[in-house]
Amino acid sequence: MTIMSDIWIREKAAETGMITPFVEKQNRDGVISYGLSSYGYDARVQDEFLIFTNVDNDVVDPKAFSETSFVRRKTKTCVIPPNSFVLASTVEYFRVPDDVLVICVGKSTYARCGIIVNVTPLEPGWEGHVTLEFSNTTPLPARIYADEGACQFLFLMGDQPCETSYANRQGKYMGQRGVTLPRL
Repeated sequence: MTIMSDIWIREKAAETGMITPFVEKQNRDGVISYGLSSYGYDARVQDEFLIFTNVDNDVVDPKAFSETSFVRRKTKTCVIPPNSFVLASTVEYFRVPDDVLVICVGKSTYARCGIIVNVTPLEPGWEGHVTLEFSNTTPLPARIYADEGACQFLFLMGDQPCETSYANRQGKYMGQRGVTLPRL
């Protein structure tokens, strides 16, 4: 697999709408950076957050997920409780080509504050807003900022298109919009 450059990412964004909206260059004027970088794309987080809480003593169960496990907030900043996490989604909508696998890594600005972002790979043929999980690994409350950089996506091109893409097998998270909860 080959990691794809800013030139390729820009071309694909223009030709196919691979990333929408697309920010042509890194923006870092008083914000956590986002936009096109040398070998990736730094995506932003939307202003809707699902903050996990234990008020109702729920068990987090991926097979029977209860919406009472969190509170929903629409805000420009979100405070993650100590040793907890929130779900959010990217501002950008992604359309992954059939010969590309996209890997997400966290931003160093957040990592240096004990905030870890987790995203599973974006499979060939998948499209949608990416659901992000921010974990606060510290014993203190931690803040994240909407409409600013959240994570970086790296585009790895395979030697040929895959035989069965995410779209071909009609994956359960295809076309998701906003924060998407676990599905079985």
